[in-house]
Amino acid sequence: MAQPKFYLQPVAAAICVAGCSATVFAEQQTTTVQTLAPIVVTAHQGNDANGLIVHADPKQPIQPIPASDGADYLQSIMGFSSIKNGGTNGDVTFRGMFGSRIKILADGTENLGACPNRMDAPTSYISPESYDRISVIKGPQTVQYANTGSAATVIFEREPEKLSDDKNYRGQASVLAGSYGRLDHNIETAVGDEQKYIRLNANRSVSDSYKDGDGNTVPSDWERWNADVALGWTPDENTWVELTGGKANGEAVYAGRSMDGSQFARESLGLRVEKKNVTDVIEKIEAQVNYSFNDHVMDNFSLREFKPDGMMSMPMASNVARETLNARLAVTQQWDKLQLISGVDSQNNEHSTREGSLMTPYQDQVRNKDMKFRSYGAFGELSYQLSEQNKWVGGVRVDQVNVKDLRSDSVEEGYNRELDKTLPSAFIRFEKQHPEHDAKTYIGVGYVERMPDYWELFSTAHGNPGTVNSFNGIDTEKTLQLDLGYQHEHGALNSWVSAYAGLINDYVLMNYHMHSMPGMMSHGKTAGAKNVDATIAGAEAGVGYQFTDRLQADVSAMYAWGENTSDNTPLPQISPLEGRVNLRYIQDKYTLGALWRVVDRQNRISVDQGNIVGYDLAESSGFATLSLNGTYHVRDGVDLSVGVDNVFDKSYSEHLNKAGSAGFGFAADEQFNNIGRNYWARIGLKF
Repeated sequence: MAQPKFYLQPVAAAICVAGCSATVFAEQQTTTVQTLAPIVVTAHQGNDANGLIVHADPKQPIQPIPASDGADYLQSIMGFSSIKNGGTNGDVTFRGMFGSRIKILADGTENLGACPNRMDAPTSYISPESYDRISVIKGPQTVQYANTGSAATVIFEREPEKLSDDKNYRGQASVLAGSYGRLDHNIETAVGDEQKYIRLNANRSVSDSYKDGDGNTVPSDWERWNADVALGWTPDENTWVELTGGKANGEAVYAGRSMDGSQFARESLGLRVEKKNVTDVIEKIEAQVNYSFNDHVMDNFSLREFKPDGMMSMPMASNVARETLNARLAVTQQWDKLQLISGVDSQNNEHSTREGSLMTPYQDQVRNKDMKFRSYGAFGELSYQLSEQNKWVGGVRVDQVNVKDLRSDSVEEGYNRELDKTLPSAFIRFEKQHPEHDAKTYIGVGYVERMPDYWELFSTAHGNPGTVNSFNGIDTEKTLQLDLGYQHEHGALNSWVSAYAGLINDYVLMNYHMHSMPGMMSHGKTAGAKNVDATIAGAEAGVGYQFTDRLQADVSAMYAWGENTSDNTPLPQISPLEGRVNLRYIQDKYTLGALWRVVDRQNRISVDQGNIVGYDLAESSGFATLSLNGTYHVRDGVDLSVGVDNVFDKSYSEHLNKAGSAGFGFAADEQFNNIGRNYWARIGLKF
């Protein structure tokens, strides 16, 4: 994509460009006075359930450079990593787990994407700054959402507008400028009164390809935009009705793929109704229905110079789409110390595909449906307050899932083309406060049965040995996991830890090697699936200390471990031990900060095994990077943030990193490096 090169050296250049517009001004929630909040570099400490549930404010600027998509932002929360493709649209992992093991929800609904290789992962359609809050529920410790995630449930939320007749509008806008042509614009504005409102969220992000620490260009440019409109009605303080609609599109060049994403089109429509204080017992009734259509195109010629190789000898394009309908009804009931959240939900989606080339454009071809997915679920989540210090929480859920294989090859071969599964999930958790020690703890056990997802059933060359195909050759995955945690705050010192250990029966593992797949383009090594048994364990932890009223510091770390107990080998695609040191100096008008990120080497690998996006190539080296940031409170409602990432211009690559594409000159199994020194500035307005 053509755009002017913009290498910011020094920071002043970024400030000059950014100064024409605006960013979000952050308010500290602990006071009614508007005060400057520092840049967030580690959004890690638990907020609810004694630390099990983490909340983050996506409207605050973060370091490294503010996020271009949902995966970028989640990496600031301990436990998350991302499999790199290039500059944007990475695919998150949490505690070494990937894909549908992580439930990603936006305003209570799920948008799964369409690419058979997850080029358009669910987080690629999310612009974090347009949401009010991000919540992460660690482990299988909720049953409130369809097809519960076994590793974590991530919720991007927008709150209903609260306008008044005295002030019938509000808004915030931001612009970010950075090295290598990075330029982001975000705007959020609402107008209305106490009973109705209209809200607009719009954003655009663009970047050129970056250079690594050695000065080598890594193909990674992108352009993306989102626009969402909400019409809200609040006739009284207990009623909220909101109609939403949105569109989005974008394109991205991928250093780690043989094809680029030339279209990421999204259309969505939703209706949400919420009624509070219905009776003395019924505290809340909430219902919503959401429709989305994702239309994704990948090709090897529109965003890069086509170079024939052994895997792709001619220009090719693939157009895939997914149409999804989600619905949910939940009732919250309260009896003194007892609360019950119960409800039903459903998800229906259809996937289609068509191929094309320069000579036969995909637009002229008929979409062929290859999958139909239906699920219906019922759940109940009960909490009981034993005393002021002690609380029990538990839940049970049952999902009925039906998946149909609509591929013509399956029809011709006479394979079974329908899977019908009943999947139970349950958890129980005990939360305790220890006021004598200024501490809180939790311990919980959860069980989840997971249906193999579209990518495991349809994007793999085969299933378990002796089966006819992956659709008929993979068993459901069963996870039993223990989660426990601790929080302590006393004076200037605070500390926290979240730990887990789990047993997974029939874990879906991908093995990469050369496959002969009729009717499919050759991409070299491709994935075949099989079930194995596995054991997982790990923790996230942190310690913070306030040396003075102005000077604060915290240290945090995360570690994930996994073992394939069927083959006595490590589970693949697990990030190594990582630590972060965050130092902040806070004044009335400005803050200064430093982030030191230290990542250990990873020698627990299983070569050519992984997930649908990546696989272990080799042991990885450790590295450390330093980033600096600052904020300045220009005037009421206006803040300026600046940062320098990778201050020493180190050349390094992440362990979770795809091999570079041969079309860009990378050798086989050669990983591309992360961005080198990167300057950015972000300035904004809240009104």
